[in-house]
Amino acid sequence: MVDILTLVDGCSKNDRNSQRTLYHWLFGYAMKICYRYTNHTHEAEELTSESFVKLFKNIHLFDNTRQANATMQLKGWFKRIVINTCIDHIRKNHTLVNGHHPTSETDNIADSQETGLDRLSYEEIIAAIRQLSPVYRTVFNLFVIEGMSHEEISTQLGISVGASKSNLSKARNNLRKIILQQTAYTVYVQS
Repeated sequence: MVDILTLVDGCSKNDRNSQRTLYHWLFGYAMKICYRYTNHTHEAEELTSESFVKLFKNIHLFDNTRQANATMQLKGWFKRIVINTCIDHIRKNHTLVNGHHPTSETDNIADSQETGLDRLSYEEIIAAIRQLSPVYRTVFNLFVIEGMSHEEISTQLGISVGASKSNLSKARNNLRKIILQQTAYTVYVQS
């Protein structure tokens, strides 16, 4: 079992062994979060690395007195760093934060009445979410996965509450179409 407070103390003193141990312990956790915001493995790895740089630079600010479980508190604090790093990346690299970036993949998917969510695996659902445009994927993740309100999302992304709601609605509609297309293809292939 990892002693979090000892690791945090070591990291705040720039102890490389403590940093390495903390890095290995949190790497998979950070990658899973980054994958929700990007379509590319190398981009997720870059975002994860950038998040660790921020963690180690600011670890002296970690306050373990607010919660009894230091492990949960550190993971929550790091999760916020990772999410903010992903959002900053999207702001820098994607021009349409306030609006819709239509693509033939997301807007011209045939709609049908078939539902098949129960046929999808976790990996297929994540793959479907990753097909959303960066803006839709970000708003969807922040609202559905992270549990943020539209007001919090609007503040975080620098968009209006209405734009947040609109992007979430469009993300859900596009995700529904993507999933229906996947399940229709799966049914066709299996028949």
